Amino acid sequence: MAKLRLGVLISGRGTNLQALIDAAADSEFPAEIGLVIANRPDAGGLERARKAGIQTLVIDHTEFNSRESFDEALSAALETQDIGLICLAGFMRLLTRPFVERWRDRIINIHPSLLPAFKGLHVHERVLDAGVRITGCTVHFIRVEMDEGPIIAQGAVGVRADDTPETLADRVLEVEHRLYPLAVRLIAEGKARVAGEIVPYVDLAEAGEPLISPRG
Repeated sequence: MAKLRLGVLISGRGTNLQALIDAAADSEFPAEIGLVIANRPDAGGLERARKAGIQTLVIDHTEFNSRESFDEALSAALETQDIGLICLAGFMRLLTRPFVERWRDRIINIHPSLLPAFKGLHVHERVLDAGVRITGCTVHFIRVEMDEGPIIAQGAVGVRADDTPETLADRVLEVEHRLYPLAVRLIAEGKARVAGEIVPYVDLAEAGEPLISPRG
């Protein structure tokens, strides 16, 4: 059976890209990375991809006159590589409606909160300011609105009394690195599909016990 071909879009160091690279190195993983595209030529994730023998491409957004023309270039590059699923991995660009609709239900993103809570930027600072006890991360299909779309998978992280935004971010990121490959696997195996505007729940044996904070 042919593997699902992934196109990964990055802007920075690419730690979630690395998690996908590591997962795809397993011959049993049902997806492969066909192309990594960065919108910044200095994105650290490019070197990660090159070391893994994955084709890379820089499409510098500063060289385009409009978001629409930049997104057209993205689509053209992805289509030449027969990409079946686009994974945003620290890609710091808002995508236009035509691009999102062209790739509808074939683009996913990972966000460092339990959506629909704490959309947008500066998530961990806002979590701490709000006194939240449990936070986490979410993989979802994207829609035009920022951090909107059907949820595929979530991972929970307890907030500690002595947490800073940096320590909390580090622990959430560890869970992101486990969650993103899981979400890709569910999609590739046909277990996570959009129905209406949700992904029907997939019952996983490894879901484990509830995370309760404080423990009492």
